[in-house]
Amino acid sequence: MSISAKTWLQQLHGLPLDRPVKVMNVCGGHERSITQAGLRSALPAQIELIPGPGCPVCVCPEEDVYQAIQLALHEPVTLVAFGDMLRVPVNVAKGEPRSLHQAHAAGADILPIASPLEALQIAQASPQREVVFFAAGFETTIAPVASLLVEGIPENLSILLSGRLTWPAVSLLLSGEAPGFNALVAPGHVATVMGPEEWSFIVEQHHIPAAVAGFTTESLLAATYSVIRQYLDKRLFLDNCYPELVRPGGNPCARAHLNQALNVVDANWRGIGIIPNSGYVLNRDYVHSDARKRFPDYDVPERMRAGMMPPGCDCSEVVLGRKYPNQCRLYGEACTPRSPIGPCMVSDEGACRIWWSGGIRNRKKSLPD
Repeated sequence: MSISAKTWLQQLHGLPLDRPVKVMNVCGGHERSITQAGLRSALPAQIELIPGPGCPVCVCPEEDVYQAIQLALHEPVTLVAFGDMLRVPVNVAKGEPRSLHQAHAAGADILPIASPLEALQIAQASPQREVVFFAAGFETTIAPVASLLVEGIPENLSILLSGRLTWPAVSLLLSGEAPGFNALVAPGHVATVMGPEEWSFIVEQHHIPAAVAGFTTESLLAATYSVIRQYLDKRLFLDNCYPELVRPGGNPCARAHLNQALNVVDANWRGIGIIPNSGYVLNRDYVHSDARKRFPDYDVPERMRAGMMPPGCDCSEVVLGRKYPNQCRLYGEACTPRSPIGPCMVSDEGACRIWWSGGIRNRKKSLPD
Protein backbone atom coordinates (compact mmCIF):
# COMPACT_ATOMS: atom_id res chain seq x y z
CA MET A 1 0.00 0.00 0.00
CA SER A 2 1.49 3.35 -1.06
CA ILE A 3 2.04 6.13 1.45
CA SER A 4 -0.19 9.17 0.99
CA ALA A 5 1.05 12.71 0.42
CA LYS A 6 -0.44 13.70 3.78
CA THR A 7 1.62 11.05 5.56
CA TRP A 8 4.82 12.08 3.78
CA LEU A 9 4.19 15.69 4.82
CA GLN A 10 3.65 14.63 8.43
CA GLN A 11 6.93 12.72 8.37
CA LEU A 12 8.76 15.68 6.85
CA HIS A 13 7.37 17.99 9.53
CA GLY A 14 8.55 15.49 12.13
CA LEU A 15 12.20 15.66 11.06
CA PRO A 16 14.59 17.39 13.49
CA LEU A 17 15.56 20.25 11.19
CA ASP A 18 17.71 22.80 13.01
CA ARG A 19 19.06 24.52 9.89
CA PRO A 20 17.94 25.26 6.32
CA VAL A 21 18.33 22.47 3.76
CA LYS A 22 18.33 23.34 0.06
CA VAL A 23 17.04 20.66 -2.32
CA MET A 24 17.45 21.12 -6.07
CA ASN A 25 14.91 19.51 -8.38
CA VAL A 26 16.49 19.12 -11.81
CA CYS A 27 13.37 18.54 -13.87
CA GLY A 28 10.97 21.13 -15.28
CA GLY A 29 8.17 18.61 -14.90
CA HIS A 30 9.03 18.28 -11.22
CA GLU A 31 8.95 22.04 -10.83
CA ARG A 32 5.50 22.16 -12.46
CA SER A 33 4.17 19.47 -10.10
CA ILE A 34 5.72 21.18 -7.05
CA THR A 35 4.25 24.57 -7.94
CA GLN A 36 0.82 23.33 -8.94
CA ALA A 37 0.50 21.30 -5.74
CA GLY A 38 1.70 24.20 -3.58
CA LEU A 39 4.38 22.04 -1.98
CA ARG A 40 6.69 24.89 -1.05
CA SER A 41 4.11 26.35 1.31
CA ALA A 42 3.23 22.89 2.69
CA LEU A 43 6.80 21.86 3.56
CA PRO A 44 8.64 22.87 6.74
CA ALA A 45 10.07 26.36 6.45
CA GLN A 46 13.64 25.02 6.70
CA ILE A 47 13.29 23.07 3.44
CA GLU A 48 13.99 25.16 0.36
CA LEU A 49 13.16 23.71 -3.08
CA ILE A 50 15.31 25.15 -5.85
CA PRO A 51 14.43 24.80 -9.56
CA GLY A 52 17.33 23.49 -11.64
CA PRO A 53 18.50 23.14 -15.25
CA GLY A 54 15.72 20.83 -16.44
CA CYS A 55 14.23 22.90 -19.26
CA PRO A 56 15.65 21.96 -22.70
CA VAL A 57 13.89 24.86 -24.42
CA CYS A 58 15.51 27.30 -21.99
CA VAL A 59 19.06 26.13 -22.72
CA CYS A 60 18.71 25.48 -26.46
CA PRO A 61 21.49 27.64 -27.92
CA GLU A 62 20.47 30.71 -29.84
CA GLU A 63 22.49 29.70 -32.90
CA ASP A 64 20.33 26.58 -33.26
CA VAL A 65 17.06 28.52 -33.03
CA TYR A 66 18.42 31.15 -35.42
CA GLN A 67 19.46 28.44 -37.88
CA ALA A 68 15.97 26.93 -37.79
CA ILE A 69 14.39 30.34 -38.39
CA GLN A 70 16.62 31.19 -41.33
CA LEU A 71 16.27 27.77 -42.91
CA ALA A 72 12.48 27.97 -42.71
CA LEU A 73 12.44 31.49 -44.14
CA HIS A 74 14.77 30.90 -47.09
CA GLU A 75 14.34 27.27 -48.16
CA PRO A 76 11.27 25.54 -49.65
CA VAL A 77 10.87 23.28 -46.64
CA THR A 78 8.33 22.43 -43.99
CA LEU A 79 9.98 22.88 -40.62
CA VAL A 80 8.44 21.06 -37.67
CA ALA A 81 9.30 21.54 -34.01
CA PHE A 82 7.85 20.88 -30.60
CA GLY A 83 5.26 23.52 -29.83
CA ASP A 84 7.09 25.39 -27.07
CA MET A 85 10.11 25.92 -29.34
CA LEU A 86 8.09 28.16 -31.63
CA ARG A 87 8.09 31.17 -29.31
CA VAL A 88 11.71 31.02 -28.09
CA PRO A 89 13.21 34.46 -28.84
CA VAL A 90 16.61 35.19 -30.37
CA ASN A 91 18.58 38.43 -30.49
CA VAL A 92 18.16 39.99 -33.93
CA ALA A 93 17.81 43.45 -35.43
CA LYS A 94 14.48 45.17 -34.98
CA GLY A 95 12.01 44.10 -37.65
CA GLU A 96 13.51 40.64 -38.21
CA PRO A 97 11.59 37.55 -37.06
CA ARG A 98 12.89 36.76 -33.57
CA SER A 99 11.14 33.40 -33.16
CA LEU A 100 9.81 30.55 -35.26
CA HIS A 101 6.33 31.86 -34.50
CA GLN A 102 7.20 35.21 -36.07
CA ALA A 103 8.90 33.44 -38.99
CA HIS A 104 5.66 31.56 -39.60
CA ALA A 105 3.77 34.85 -39.57
CA ALA A 106 6.28 36.11 -42.17
CA GLY A 107 5.38 33.25 -44.50
CA ALA A 108 7.60 30.33 -43.48
CA ASP A 109 6.03 26.87 -43.49
CA ILE A 110 6.37 25.89 -39.83
CA LEU A 111 4.26 23.36 -37.95
CA PRO A 112 4.14 22.50 -34.25
CA ILE A 113 4.26 18.82 -33.34
CA ALA A 114 3.91 16.88 -30.10
CA SER A 115 6.00 13.79 -30.90
CA PRO A 116 8.73 12.64 -33.31
CA LEU A 117 6.23 10.31 -34.98
CA GLU A 118 4.31 13.35 -36.21
CA ALA A 119 7.44 14.53 -38.05
CA LEU A 120 7.64 11.15 -39.76
CA GLN A 121 3.95 11.22 -40.68
CA ILE A 122 4.20 14.72 -42.15
CA ALA A 123 7.17 13.69 -44.30
CA GLN A 124 5.42 10.52 -45.45
CA ALA A 125 2.28 12.47 -46.37
CA SER A 126 4.25 14.86 -48.63
CA PRO A 127 7.09 12.83 -50.19
CA GLN A 128 7.96 15.61 -52.68
CA ARG A 129 8.40 18.19 -49.92
CA GLU A 130 11.56 18.58 -47.81
CA VAL A 131 10.69 18.32 -44.12
CA VAL A 132 13.13 19.43 -41.41
CA PHE A 133 12.55 18.29 -37.84
CA PHE A 134 14.08 20.78 -35.40
CA ALA A 135 14.54 18.35 -32.50
CA ALA A 136 15.48 19.99 -29.20
CA GLY A 137 15.34 18.15 -25.91
CA PHE A 138 16.98 16.01 -23.25
CA GLU A 139 17.53 12.24 -23.24
CA THR A 140 13.84 11.41 -22.92
CA THR A 141 12.94 13.36 -26.05
CA ILE A 142 16.05 12.50 -28.06
CA ALA A 143 15.73 8.73 -27.55
CA PRO A 144 12.67 8.45 -29.85
CA VAL A 145 14.44 10.68 -32.39
CA ALA A 146 17.32 8.20 -32.38
CA SER A 147 14.81 5.38 -32.82
CA LEU A 148 13.37 7.12 -35.89
CA LEU A 149 16.84 7.21 -37.42
CA VAL A 150 17.64 3.59 -36.58
CA GLU A 151 14.33 2.32 -37.95
CA GLY A 152 14.74 4.44 -41.11
CA ILE A 153 13.25 7.74 -42.18
CA PRO A 154 12.24 8.86 -45.69
CA GLU A 155 14.74 10.74 -47.83
CA ASN A 156 12.74 13.96 -47.63
CA LEU A 157 13.04 14.11 -43.81
CA SER A 158 16.15 15.50 -42.11
CA ILE A 159 16.93 16.22 -38.46
CA LEU A 160 18.19 19.54 -37.11
CA LEU A 161 19.31 18.17 -33.77
CA SER A 162 19.76 20.22 -30.62
CA GLY A 163 19.86 17.44 -28.04
CA ARG A 164 21.39 17.70 -24.60
CA LEU A 165 22.18 15.36 -21.71
CA THR A 166 20.86 16.38 -18.31
CA TRP A 167 23.52 15.23 -15.87
CA PRO A 168 26.48 17.30 -17.21
CA ALA A 169 24.73 20.55 -16.22
CA VAL A 170 24.39 19.30 -12.65
CA SER A 171 28.02 18.18 -12.73
CA LEU A 172 28.95 21.71 -13.79
CA LEU A 173 27.11 23.15 -10.80
CA LEU A 174 28.83 20.74 -8.44
CA SER A 175 32.26 21.50 -9.85
CA GLY A 176 32.12 25.01 -8.39
CA GLU A 177 33.17 25.90 -4.87
CA ALA A 178 29.59 26.51 -3.69
CA PRO A 179 27.00 24.47 -5.59
CA GLY A 180 24.12 26.16 -3.76
CA PHE A 181 22.20 23.04 -2.69
CA ASN A 182 22.52 20.27 -0.11
CA ALA A 183 20.56 17.51 -1.84
CA LEU A 184 19.24 16.60 -5.28
CA VAL A 185 15.99 15.18 -6.64
CA ALA A 186 16.78 13.61 -10.02
CA PRO A 187 14.35 13.38 -12.97
CA GLY A 188 12.39 10.16 -13.19
CA HIS A 189 11.75 10.26 -16.93
CA VAL A 190 15.47 10.58 -17.72
CA ALA A 191 16.23 7.75 -15.29
CA THR A 192 13.56 5.64 -16.99
CA VAL A 193 15.52 5.88 -20.24
CA MET A 194 19.12 6.04 -19.03
CA GLY A 195 18.86 4.20 -15.73
CA PRO A 196 19.19 5.64 -12.21
CA GLU A 197 22.93 4.86 -12.25
CA GLU A 198 23.47 8.00 -14.35
CA TRP A 199 22.97 9.98 -11.11
CA SER A 200 25.19 7.90 -8.85
CA PHE A 201 28.06 10.39 -9.30
CA ILE A 202 26.12 12.87 -7.14
CA VAL A 203 26.58 10.60 -4.13
CA GLU A 204 29.84 8.89 -5.00
CA GLN A 205 31.87 11.87 -6.21
CA HIS A 206 30.23 14.84 -4.47
CA HIS A 207 28.85 13.22 -1.32
CA ILE A 208 25.42 14.77 -1.73
CA PRO A 209 22.20 12.83 -1.05
CA ALA A 210 20.10 12.07 -4.13
CA ALA A 211 16.82 10.41 -5.01
CA VAL A 212 15.02 9.76 -8.29
CA ALA A 213 11.40 10.93 -8.28
CA GLY A 214 8.34 10.60 -10.46
CA PHE A 215 5.80 13.33 -11.04
CA THR A 216 3.12 12.66 -8.46
CA THR A 217 3.01 14.57 -5.22
CA GLU A 218 3.60 11.32 -3.34
CA SER A 219 6.76 10.46 -5.30
CA LEU A 220 8.18 13.96 -4.99
CA LEU A 221 7.53 14.07 -1.25
CA ALA A 222 9.02 10.58 -0.83
CA ALA A 223 12.18 11.72 -2.64
CA THR A 224 12.34 14.93 -0.60
CA TYR A 225 11.97 12.96 2.64
CA SER A 226 14.65 10.53 1.51
CA VAL A 227 17.27 13.15 0.74
CA ILE A 228 16.54 15.12 3.93
CA ARG A 229 16.87 11.96 6.03
CA GLN A 230 20.11 11.10 4.25
CA TYR A 231 21.39 14.61 4.90
CA LEU A 232 20.49 14.52 8.59
CA ASP A 233 21.71 10.96 9.20
CA LYS A 234 24.87 11.41 7.09
CA ARG A 235 24.03 8.10 5.41
CA LEU A 236 24.15 8.82 1.69
CA PHE A 237 22.87 6.69 -1.19
CA LEU A 238 20.98 7.04 -4.46
CA ASP A 239 17.34 6.27 -3.68
CA ASN A 240 14.78 5.23 -6.30
CA CYS A 241 11.41 6.73 -5.41
CA TYR A 242 9.96 5.97 -8.84
CA PRO A 243 10.21 2.15 -8.94
CA GLU A 244 7.07 1.86 -11.08
CA LEU A 245 9.08 2.84 -14.15
CA VAL A 246 12.73 3.29 -13.20
CA ARG A 247 14.75 0.10 -13.42
CA PRO A 248 18.49 -0.58 -13.18
CA GLY A 249 20.04 -0.02 -16.60
CA GLY A 250 17.10 2.01 -17.87
CA ASN A 251 15.49 1.15 -21.20
CA PRO A 252 17.92 -1.12 -23.11
CA CYS A 253 16.30 -0.48 -26.51
CA ALA A 254 16.29 3.31 -26.10
CA ARG A 255 19.90 3.35 -24.93
CA ALA A 256 20.97 1.08 -27.80
CA HIS A 257 19.33 3.41 -30.34
CA LEU A 258 20.97 6.47 -28.78
CA ASN A 259 24.36 4.76 -28.96
CA GLN A 260 23.81 3.56 -32.50
CA ALA A 261 22.61 6.80 -34.10
CA LEU A 262 24.22 9.57 -32.05
CA ASN A 263 27.55 10.68 -30.65
CA VAL A 264 28.09 12.65 -27.45
CA VAL A 265 30.08 15.88 -27.85
CA ASP A 266 30.88 19.10 -26.01
CA ALA A 267 27.92 21.43 -26.50
CA ASN A 268 26.82 25.01 -25.97
CA TRP A 269 24.02 25.81 -23.52
CA ARG A 270 22.33 29.15 -23.92
CA GLY A 271 23.49 31.63 -21.33
CA ILE A 272 25.82 29.07 -19.75
CA GLY A 273 28.43 28.21 -22.37
CA ILE A 274 30.16 25.02 -23.43
CA ILE A 275 29.59 22.03 -21.14
CA PRO A 276 31.80 18.99 -21.85
CA ASN A 277 30.10 15.81 -23.10
CA SER A 278 26.65 17.35 -22.88
CA GLY A 279 25.30 17.29 -26.44
CA TYR A 280 24.10 14.81 -29.05
CA VAL A 281 24.98 14.90 -32.75
CA LEU A 282 24.15 12.47 -35.56
CA ASN A 283 27.03 10.10 -36.18
CA ARG A 284 28.58 9.48 -39.58
CA ASP A 285 26.27 6.57 -40.40
CA TYR A 286 23.32 8.98 -40.40
CA VAL A 287 24.96 12.05 -41.91
CA HIS A 288 22.59 11.85 -44.90
CA SER A 289 19.73 12.71 -42.48
CA ASP A 290 21.54 15.65 -40.86
CA ALA A 291 19.87 18.96 -41.77
CA ARG A 292 23.11 20.79 -40.99
CA LYS A 293 24.82 18.85 -43.76
CA ARG A 294 21.86 19.12 -46.12
CA PHE A 295 21.50 22.89 -45.62
CA PRO A 296 25.01 24.05 -44.62
CA ASP A 297 24.47 27.72 -45.54
CA TYR A 298 22.43 28.31 -42.38
CA ASP A 299 24.94 26.96 -39.89
CA VAL A 300 26.33 30.25 -38.54
CA PRO A 301 28.85 29.64 -35.74
CA GLU A 302 29.27 33.40 -35.26
CA ARG A 303 25.79 33.43 -33.72
CA MET A 304 27.31 31.92 -30.57
CA ARG A 305 28.59 35.39 -29.75
CA ALA A 306 25.01 36.67 -29.73
CA GLY A 307 23.72 33.68 -27.82
CA MET A 308 23.49 35.13 -24.35
CA MET A 309 20.18 36.05 -22.80
CA PRO A 310 18.53 39.35 -23.78
CA PRO A 311 19.57 42.46 -21.81
CA GLY A 312 18.19 42.34 -18.28
CA CYS A 313 17.12 38.69 -18.56
CA ASP A 314 18.34 36.39 -15.77
CA CYS A 315 17.20 33.09 -17.29
CA SER A 316 20.69 31.60 -17.12
CA GLU A 317 20.83 32.32 -13.37
CA VAL A 318 17.39 30.78 -12.93
CA VAL A 319 18.39 27.67 -14.89
CA LEU A 320 21.50 27.25 -12.72
CA GLY A 321 19.47 27.57 -9.52
CA ARG A 322 21.19 30.79 -8.49
CA LYS A 323 18.04 32.90 -8.63
CA TYR A 324 14.38 32.21 -8.22
CA PRO A 325 12.24 33.13 -11.23
CA ASN A 326 10.69 36.14 -9.53
CA GLN A 327 14.16 37.52 -8.74
CA CYS A 328 14.76 38.14 -12.44
CA ARG A 329 14.87 41.83 -13.21
CA LEU A 330 12.26 41.44 -15.95
CA TYR A 331 9.90 38.96 -14.30
CA GLY A 332 6.28 40.01 -14.47
CA GLU A 333 7.15 43.44 -15.83
CA ALA A 334 8.71 43.38 -19.29
CA CYS A 335 8.60 39.55 -19.37
CA THR A 336 5.30 37.66 -19.16
CA PRO A 337 3.95 34.54 -20.93
CA ARG A 338 2.06 36.79 -23.35
CA SER A 339 5.20 38.73 -24.20
CA PRO A 340 8.24 36.63 -23.17
CA ILE A 341 11.70 38.14 -23.22
CA GLY A 342 13.64 35.10 -22.05
CA PRO A 343 13.16 31.40 -22.82
CA CYS A 344 12.29 30.49 -19.21
CA MET A 345 8.99 32.34 -19.66
CA VAL A 346 8.22 30.51 -22.93
CA SER A 347 8.29 26.83 -22.16
CA ASP A 348 5.84 24.89 -19.99
CA GLU A 349 8.99 23.45 -18.36
CA GLY A 350 10.56 26.87 -17.80
CA ALA A 351 10.58 27.86 -14.15
CA CYS A 352 9.47 31.44 -14.87
CA ARG A 353 6.44 30.29 -16.87
CA ILE A 354 5.59 27.71 -14.20
CA TRP A 355 5.78 30.22 -11.37
CA TRP A 356 3.72 32.78 -13.29
CA SER A 357 1.08 30.15 -14.11
CA GLY A 358 1.12 29.14 -10.44
CA GLY A 359 0.07 32.66 -9.45
CA ILE A 360 3.44 34.01 -8.30
CA ARG A 361 3.34 37.54 -9.67
CA ASN A 362 5.42 39.60 -7.23
CA ARG A 363 9.08 40.19 -8.00
CA LYS A 364 11.64 39.85 -5.20
CA LYS A 365 14.84 41.84 -5.13
CA SER A 366 17.22 39.48 -3.35
CA LEU A 367 17.84 35.84 -2.56
CA PRO A 368 16.61 34.55 0.80
CA ASP A 369 19.22 33.84 3.46
